[in-house]
Amino acid sequence: MIATDHFATISPQVHRRVLKLMGNRFEITVILKDPRDAAFLIDAAVNEIRRIEKLLTTFNEESQTNLINRNAGIRPVKVYPEVFQLIQRAQRISTITQGAFDLSYGSIDKSLWNFDLGMKSLPDPESAREAVRLINYQHIILDEAEGTVFLKEKGMRIGFGGIGKGYAADRAKQILLNSGVKSGVVNAAGDLTAWGNLPDGSPWTIGIADPDASSQPFSALNISDMSVATSGNYEKFVTIDGKKYSHTIDPRTGMPVHGIKSVTIISPIAELADALATPVMVMGVQVGLDLVNQLAKVACIIIDEQDNIYTSDNIILSKCS
Repeated sequence: MIATDHFATISPQVHRRVLKLMGNRFEITVILKDPRDAAFLIDAAVNEIRRIEKLLTTFNEESQTNLINRNAGIRPVKVYPEVFQLIQRAQRISTITQGAFDLSYGSIDKSLWNFDLGMKSLPDPESAREAVRLINYQHIILDEAEGTVFLKEKGMRIGFGGIGKGYAADRAKQILLNSGVKSGVVNAAGDLTAWGNLPDGSPWTIGIADPDASSQPFSALNISDMSVATSGNYEKFVTIDGKKYSHTIDPRTGMPVHGIKSVTIISPIAELADALATPVMVMGVQVGLDLVNQLAKVACIIIDEQDNIYTSDNIILSKCS
């Protein structure tokens, strides 16, 4: 159940609003003395997230996303510079992950994998291969001079589910920073960004969830001035013939990924953390670690299906008692 819109003062200087945005539970926390100032500035951050949601949603026929999708295989669509630049950055992530991240995953028909309807059997591999035929980030054609986006094949669809919440969290943070909020957290359904410190001077800290008991953290991380995103097979799955199948689909095969229970990405940018968490699951432990170890200021924690814990070269974990 997603919390209804609720503003609360947690302690004399800590103020939080919890509400549904972009179809998910968002929590925005700020450190300020005056609760009225806090409420006003959080409202500004919420309005920014709603603005981004309106741009990127597939539930509004006039959104930038739907304008692009409606014209797939027909003509290029001129989009706002903000949306064009977001797609450009997404395309770079597609390139470095060799297609494990792909905005055109929206081309997968939900009839293939629908984890909300209690699936009883696997789709056959041929149907899966046909479903991913239109998924190809290289067929998202960008014209920087004209500011247009063109999906090369009819039936192609893009979606921002793998990057949009992180981008929104970054933008909300920037709104708050520009307004003088020196410390806070924007938590976009687990994709979160934090800056500054708590009133007592200590850093913001989060627990890394145990995939087998997601309410119980197995490790803690100081995350002040950092962003974190986690992708895991415990979030949504089906069990068929005694085997768990994650909702994380490999866009290259149309089949669920296996071998990894969860991936946590730590980065200064929430958008990047959000966009990397799922493709690292798709790429697998060794290839995923090799990628992250090549990225400046990015770290990761991977837990495989045998409960082995792997970390990138630049991370130190603190065990929770």
